[in-house]
Amino acid sequence: MNFEFSDEQLLLRKTVRDFVDKEIMPHIGEWDARGFFDKSILIKLSDLGLMGGCIPERYGGSGMDYNSLAIVCEELERGDTAFRTAVSVHTGLNSMTILQWGTEKQKQKYLVPQAKGEKIGAFGLTEPGAGSDVAALQSTARREGDYYILNGQKTWISLCDTADHFLVFAYTDKSKKHHGISAFIVERTMEGFSSKATKGKLGIRAGNTGELFFDHIKIPKENLVGDEGDGFKIAMSALDNGRFTVAAGACGQIMACLEASIGYCNDRKTFGKEIGRHQLVQQMIANMEAGLQMSRLLVYRAGELKNKGIRNTRETSLAKWQACDFANKAADDAVQIHGAYGYSDEYPVERYLRNSKAPVIYEGTREIHTIMQAEYVLGYRKDKPLKKTLPAWDNQ
Repeated sequence: MNFEFSDEQLLLRKTVRDFVDKEIMPHIGEWDARGFFDKSILIKLSDLGLMGGCIPERYGGSGMDYNSLAIVCEELERGDTAFRTAVSVHTGLNSMTILQWGTEKQKQKYLVPQAKGEKIGAFGLTEPGAGSDVAALQSTARREGDYYILNGQKTWISLCDTADHFLVFAYTDKSKKHHGISAFIVERTMEGFSSKATKGKLGIRAGNTGELFFDHIKIPKENLVGDEGDGFKIAMSALDNGRFTVAAGACGQIMACLEASIGYCNDRKTFGKEIGRHQLVQQMIANMEAGLQMSRLLVYRAGELKNKGIRNTRETSLAKWQACDFANKAADDAVQIHGAYGYSDEYPVERYLRNSKAPVIYEGTREIHTIMQAEYVLGYRKDKPLKKTLPAWDNQ
């Protein structure tokens, strides 16, 4: 595989990096301290065509290939996890899933404005009692004539107070367990919908995360995505895309840790020399660099499979697991390199450490991905062909 960047990809990286340096870096410390999500950043990202990055142009997107999307996520997370998360959820979990599973009518009504950045999409799977165990969902959608009546609650939903459209999963037939889960497009303006932001988070404080509540919401039958009972497969295919963007973002977090640590190593002196001259500090820097390069290889490998339209659940799982673990370790080492200063908000590394913990948990904990990889190797897990797959890269 050829991982050499094209001129367009190099320009894309520079464009996003310049945007982050100008629009995010000067303010992120304040936003994080206040727990403030600046929605205007999404508008500015839309103006750059980055909210519909890999959505085909015929649906209002920019028609990027998937490794270009990885570049966008990497550079955004170098600024802060909150804004990579917004793109991951809007593009990776919601828009790409509608592209894969939605009807043409759904694509025109929901995907096109989302790809243009005129509307924001989010993803509603996790519940207070259902995370890794998706079959433990309690939300229900009962068919009544031309509508489904949705009741339930979701938690830890990114863009909970910001998104216009939500891809929501609920039981239409609990007797079938996970084969009885269905997917629906829910609009914020539908009667019976409400949301509430979660405060007191360890990290990603500059992001908008919280709960969704559904109280007898009437959802038109046309908003059913796929067929009844397809929800579990739809959710898993969505996670293939979301996990890819999370893994790419983790590369950006490692990069941010490296940049901060290199600057500090060349400035701070102990025992008469720069701390970068000490071998144990060099070891931490070397481990960050190794983690960054290995993570990128795993991410770009998964991206190439996506570009070819090949199922990549196994490869994406491995990339997400390893990149997020490397990022968590890089942030921990960055704080250690900064010593006591790393424990204060005078330097950004304490924010990196707080932010690095969530990706190890969401979209499949490290334990889930460990089990998945072991089962692939042992032959206990084999991916079955999906009813619908994302097309190979197509910018038209």
